[in-house]
Amino acid sequence: MGMMASLIRRGHSVAPFKVGPDFIDPGHHSRITGTISRNLDGWMLSQEYNLHCFGKNAQFANIAVIEGVMGLFDGYDGKSEAGSTAQIAKWLGLPVVLIVDAKSMARSAAAIVQGFERFDPNVVFAGVIFNHVGSNRHLKYLKEALSDHVNMPCLGGISYEEAVCIPERHLGLVTSHEHCLSDDTVEHLGEVIEKNVDMDRLLSLMPDIQIAGDTTGGRTIRQCRIGVAMDEAFCFYYQDNLDLLEFYGAELLFFSPMRDSALPEDIDGLYLGGGYPELFAKRLSGNHNLLKQIRDKSLDGMPIYAECGGFMYLCQELKDKNGRKHQMAGCFPYGSAMFDKLKSMGYREITLLNDTILGRTGQVIRGHEFHYSDIVRRETDEAIEAIYKVSDRAGEDKVSEGFRRRRTLGSYIHLHFGSCPDAAANMVSACREYKQERKGRR
Repeated sequence: MGMMASLIRRGHSVAPFKVGPDFIDPGHHSRITGTISRNLDGWMLSQEYNLHCFGKNAQFANIAVIEGVMGLFDGYDGKSEAGSTAQIAKWLGLPVVLIVDAKSMARSAAAIVQGFERFDPNVVFAGVIFNHVGSNRHLKYLKEALSDHVNMPCLGGISYEEAVCIPERHLGLVTSHEHCLSDDTVEHLGEVIEKNVDMDRLLSLMPDIQIAGDTTGGRTIRQCRIGVAMDEAFCFYYQDNLDLLEFYGAELLFFSPMRDSALPEDIDGLYLGGGYPELFAKRLSGNHNLLKQIRDKSLDGMPIYAECGGFMYLCQELKDKNGRKHQMAGCFPYGSAMFDKLKSMGYREITLLNDTILGRTGQVIRGHEFHYSDIVRRETDEAIEAIYKVSDRAGEDKVSEGFRRRRTLGSYIHLHFGSCPDAAANMVSACREYKQERKGRR
């Protein structure tokens, strides 16, 4: 984020990206750059899709900054580079700026950098920046250690600074919806980088790359209207999912389940993404009219797609960490409850076992799940057959997922429509069909 702020200060137009299935970091990127940040992912998405996404969204900027995920070579297992930052860097032909935590280290830091430099000869490095540097003398030792052992230059070192810390919670950083970086903070981030990193040298090492323009054509004529929940409680969406829905003919109307007492008018479908409904459960539960509208729309057969937090919102009730129960929409006959420990995390591939609003039997879509809550079933609850056959990144079968009542589909898995664009097309088609049904009743 500091690098992006520095580049904006220098007058550059910045195209931001994030490697991996992350919803929070892109929000902060967008706040700083004024440009929507996109996800790149080597496991959920094909090489062709990643290249297209990068080219399409970087073509109007003069520099792109891609934030990595985990360690440089960390992907979905210990053998493959799939899903790693290194894979994306090689696919795009871009150099890597290596960030090394140098706390309590001097010469050993050179051994770490050397190991990264040698691990994969096809990864090109622009240089290394040390984090948690204790002093100017500490940084001097680090540079001396590098001088005889590695090829990449040291571009600088940054010490710990409380002023630029962002608060965290159980799913990561606090979102930009709740912790919107102030102008002063963004300015200070840029100053930290300018003061401690040799940006002139870094920019001189950046390659000029040819970007293929977008050749997918314009969006289709509007065919339906889809309401999209968007506020502090529901803000986990892949931007590509929204774009693909629009591309196939949906008009998206955003609303707040926390603040709006009614759904957008004349909608033909709903999309409820993930987020933090557990933190705002009391307020969500108190919005009785909106909850009733959503339940009624589900009973009427409106296509409704909900992921993770959105799925919890469609259940009967949500039990927070303090044991308090909050009534929700009741579209599904289950409850959800928060736990202190992580319940599930990782890449997922789903195969539809039945026809749904996202596609027909046998269709395969990839995504990711990460949650501290779980479904709570009582003996008296209606049994709903799970219609996702789920396998993890290693191909091992997981507990079946995906619940359907009428045209309402809910799951803990965040699907990336870029892995199967037909999913977005099918959602739009289902909404268009519902729209025609409603017209026929009038």
